[in-house]
Amino acid sequence: MEAAEVQNNDTVHPEVRAHINSLVSALGGFSVDDDDGYKLGDDALEVLRDLKRWIRFYDEKTNRMDVARCLADVNLVGGDLLHILATWKENCIDSRFRARIALACFEIMVPLTWPIEKDKETMTVNHHRHIPVLQLAQLAYKRGIINFDGAHILHTAIRVALPSMALSIGDRTPRDQGIIKLVLYFLRNIAMIAPPQGIKYEGDESQISRSATIDAFSYQDVFLTLLAIASNMGEDFRTEDVVVMEIVFHIVKRVDPGKLFLNEQDLQKAKADELSSALKKEEAMLRSYSKNAPTRHSRFGTMIWVKGQNGKLSTVSGQDALLDAATRERKMDSSKTFRPPRRPRKAEMEPKDLGPPVSLNARASQQLRSFVGDFLDSGFNPLFQHVIKSMNREAPHILQYHRGQFFYLVAWFLEAERLRRRSKKDQKKQKQKTPAGDDNDDDDEVGSFNLVAGVLHQEMFITLNRALEQSYGDKDWSQLAAVMRAYSQILLTVQEMSESGNGEDEEIADNILSRLFYEEATHDAVANIVRTYKEQGFEYLDACTELTHTYLRILEAYSKQNVDLQVRSRKQKRQKKKKAAAAATGEGEDETTVPDDDESADDERHAEKTSQERKFDFKKFANRFIPQGVIDTFVTFTKYYRDLDDAQLKRAHRYFYRVAFKQEMSVMLFRLDIIHLFYNMIKGPEALTKESSMYREWEELAKQIIKKCIRKLEERPTLFTELLFSKINSTAHYLEYGYEKQTLSTANPRPGAELEFKKAVDHDQQIAIVVGVLLDRNQTDHLAWIKTQLAAAESERRAWEAAQKAMLPSVENPDQPAEGEASNPLDATPPHITVRADNDARRTAMFKNPHLRLLMKLVGMERLTPTLDETPDSSWIFPGTLSSDALQNSIDLISKAEFSPPTFEEGQSAEDQLRRKSAARKRVAYDDDNDGVHGMINDDDEDGLEEDFLFAPGGPTARKPDERPKKRQKRLRRRKEGEEEVDDKELEERARARRQKELEKARKIKSEMYVHASDDETDEERDADFFAKENMRQKVKDSTFGLTNKPASQKDKTDWDMLLDVNSDDEEMQEKEKEKGVEKKAKQKKRGRVNAFDSDSEEEEQADSESAESESSTARRKKTQKRRQQRKRRKGKTVDDDETSATAENDDNSGEEEAEDTPLSATPSNQMTTESSEKTMHEITGKENQNPTQTEDQDEDEDDDMPAPTKAGPRERTRARAGFVVDSSDDE
Repeated sequence: MEAAEVQNNDTVHPEVRAHINSLVSALGGFSVDDDDGYKLGDDALEVLRDLKRWIRFYDEKTNRMDVARCLADVNLVGGDLLHILATWKENCIDSRFRARIALACFEIMVPLTWPIEKDKETMTVNHHRHIPVLQLAQLAYKRGIINFDGAHILHTAIRVALPSMALSIGDRTPRDQGIIKLVLYFLRNIAMIAPPQGIKYEGDESQISRSATIDAFSYQDVFLTLLAIASNMGEDFRTEDVVVMEIVFHIVKRVDPGKLFLNEQDLQKAKADELSSALKKEEAMLRSYSKNAPTRHSRFGTMIWVKGQNGKLSTVSGQDALLDAATRERKMDSSKTFRPPRRPRKAEMEPKDLGPPVSLNARASQQLRSFVGDFLDSGFNPLFQHVIKSMNREAPHILQYHRGQFFYLVAWFLEAERLRRRSKKDQKKQKQKTPAGDDNDDDDEVGSFNLVAGVLHQEMFITLNRALEQSYGDKDWSQLAAVMRAYSQILLTVQEMSESGNGEDEEIADNILSRLFYEEATHDAVANIVRTYKEQGFEYLDACTELTHTYLRILEAYSKQNVDLQVRSRKQKRQKKKKAAAAATGEGEDETTVPDDDESADDERHAEKTSQERKFDFKKFANRFIPQGVIDTFVTFTKYYRDLDDAQLKRAHRYFYRVAFKQEMSVMLFRLDIIHLFYNMIKGPEALTKESSMYREWEELAKQIIKKCIRKLEERPTLFTELLFSKINSTAHYLEYGYEKQTLSTANPRPGAELEFKKAVDHDQQIAIVVGVLLDRNQTDHLAWIKTQLAAAESERRAWEAAQKAMLPSVENPDQPAEGEASNPLDATPPHITVRADNDARRTAMFKNPHLRLLMKLVGMERLTPTLDETPDSSWIFPGTLSSDALQNSIDLISKAEFSPPTFEEGQSAEDQLRRKSAARKRVAYDDDNDGVHGMINDDDEDGLEEDFLFAPGGPTARKPDERPKKRQKRLRRRKEGEEEVDDKELEERARARRQKELEKARKIKSEMYVHASDDETDEERDADFFAKENMRQKVKDSTFGLTNKPASQKDKTDWDMLLDVNSDDEEMQEKEKEKGVEKKAKQKKRGRVNAFDSDSEEEEQADSESAESESSTARRKKTQKRRQQRKRRKGKTVDDDETSATAENDDNSGEEEAEDTPLSATPSNQMTTESSEKTMHEITGKENQNPTQTEDQDEDEDDDMPAPTKAGPRERTRARAGFVVDSSDDE
């Protein structure tokens, strides 16, 4: 029974506590007899390892803190581990064993000092029991570690890691990497331990303060170790970057860098000013409190009871309550206190993760100033560049909170660097100017911005913008505040670079600002962040107001220097436009059923242009910081005016001054709470102290704004009501200028879509259908207006016709027209009549209502300028071609349809008889990809069925002109029973497949007809043969045109006879046609459509080329004559198949049949041309007056007996007209 009670009262299981106590007892202890200090047990190393296993496998695996609680109760760290580490001296003999013991001690101390996280989802009852005790235990661990007199514990930890750090990164084992990280995490834990909020620490807080931590780190060489690791980051160390960054973060967080780089005199003055300011604030607070505080006694004490209407008694003190009822009620109201309803507690002014501001003593300030300076000189760029790369590649050792620490440190060190430069300049001014020498060079070297260049490059800006957008989207306000701090400090650093006077730095600063201000997304993010502030805490509020102030100020100065500043706006792909609002006449409903017909023409352009550049307008951008949300953010910030410093007060003052005077929107500040705030800052009970440097400026601003408010109240009495509310832009514009803001639409309106009738009906039936639609839609006013316009036009047109008839010529002189008149007045065209809308709604309906527009066109109305784009102001007319009878007929048809609307079958309405008229896609300006290249393949054509080929697929085809193929009779196939009928969709798919197949054929023909693989091949033997023949022909030509007196030889005569042949030009043309025919037949052979006739032609041409090389000149002459004879037969008449075979048998020298070229047409003109060619050929060869219609056998005999010319004479010029050879018989 007693054991059960003990178990219930104990927070830890008794068996666990017994095991831990026995292990701690076996670890070692102090001897009573010897004074040598702490003595290790026999199995001390194994005991330390067992304790580590208990922590790992019991506490961490089971999510309990029992072992840590037991170790805290037995004081393991202060009573055993620190003394064990003190036994490892610098010159210890058994240093290897001591090093292992020290490493085992740190393996236990790291989890005991690890930061305790409170996760509501995973916390159990044990966590709530143990966490307060363990937090106080960690404070005791830190106090014992940094203030231990027996040894330097932090230095001992570094000694444990030195052997592993001395190795190169390639030689380190995973154990070495683990030792280095273990020591760094131990240093991180010691720097991170601080008194928790809500828990009172009973010991001396100065022993665990930030100053004591910095002193210990500086004295025990921790800062030197951190500088060595940071400066070699990326070379000798890689995954230790974030651990070093965490240590530096917990050392410098919440330390004011402005006080860090002050000299001793300035620091004492700043502390004195801070103390006097705090005393004045306390005095003002007490003074305001004493005004309404009750007095201890009065000279004439009076207390009365006042009875209300409900019978409730109230107590009022003071003799003034006896004067009258009004005074009593006023006194009662003044004593009332407003108690608002209870809401969840708001976040405190100080951030939870950073803690309160830190005040350092002089020694710690000097040590930290030295470390920060050395870190900026050697370790800033390597460390932060490596962290940026690790963050961008999302390394596994990068956690979420590391990003916030990174941006906080970037902001802190950039500000520290600027303050260090300023301090150097002040010291330089105080000292006497030294002659040019080493001192100036040292100042220039220290003042260089290269020390912080690791965070001033494009990769950092991309990371910054991404983090700004991501943290804002994820609502991670603490990280967003750190990002905004970093952004502000980067802008301030770049601005200082631009004002440094160094040409190189100024050029770099201009480039950086152009990159930062180039993206419009950054402008939008800054405006949205400050506009959407809502109770995110003072740290976030301070960061967003600082970023807004800095961003606007630097951007304004930069835009003035760069007038042509361009920004890039990224937009999403085109979305569907919102439908237009319905007009008063109801034409908006028509638009919903009839979509626009020209919208698709710009779809591609809107979809592709997702980013574009535009000129930056700062005034337009500054207007984005005028809305009420931004003003409320700065008003909330200004409410802390009693706690703000001069820089923060100046920030709020500049914003309100910009809104009221630069942007001229002071009406946005005319709200009761804002006016009351400005008044209290100057004249209220807790006003700003007059000794403040910003008091005069705030006093002048408040006075001017209140004056403008009074003037505006006299000018706009409506403002009395608006003082109670926030103001939107339209209301503010009206209050400021007295009229509503006029907005002009830049979009081009589109007219209503055109309609057409589904079926072909008569004109009178068309009018009746449209009138029926308007009646169904209750738009009878449109019908009445059209009838009015028709009646007026009919009257005017009938009067004009009557006047024209009266002006006919007189009967006495019918041929003589009147002076100044037309010859026949009836032939004159009457002027057009303008159609006028009776109101704006009608004009809108004329432009938007498709049914009214259709009726207007049916009755004869036309646009005055049909070639121009239609607008709502376009004019409509009755053309002069409409007679008065036609107009009267339209009126009668409309009236008839009104009294007897048309009816339709199957219950259809008149609107069902109409449909939208399909319009072809418009070609817009940017569709110029294939302009002027018609016939080329369009890659954008999905179907590929709209190609326009420049040439026929295969060139001229051989055919028989006289005999036409007989028309095949179509067989009608009966559809079998049960076979489904093919629908239209399937037929369209089949037709599409056929067109696609034909297109592929055409494409193949295009590519094969003009490009061959053999075009790239070369034949040297063939080229040499060709040039040899050309040289021979040139020699013959030279010998026969009088260039030599030697008579031509028989061989030359034969060659000359070949060259002088009248049909030589025709022969060359035939050879070219044969070559084309061979190419065409080669393609046909590919497609399997080459016949024997084509193959014989190819063999004949190949045989001709081979025989031409081997035969003598006489044989070539004879063969040429026979080919000429065959061409005559082909040109003279069409050869049948039988005649072709007979000609092939008579040809003895040629062992192959020649291909027959079919003429393109067999018209008489071609036959006459063929006869004339034959006559001319016979005249030149000496056979004049020969009948051109002789038989083929006679021609063969005469050609065989024809002698060669004995002498080359001048060539007779052939008579030709329009490309035809002219014979003497033609003249007859």
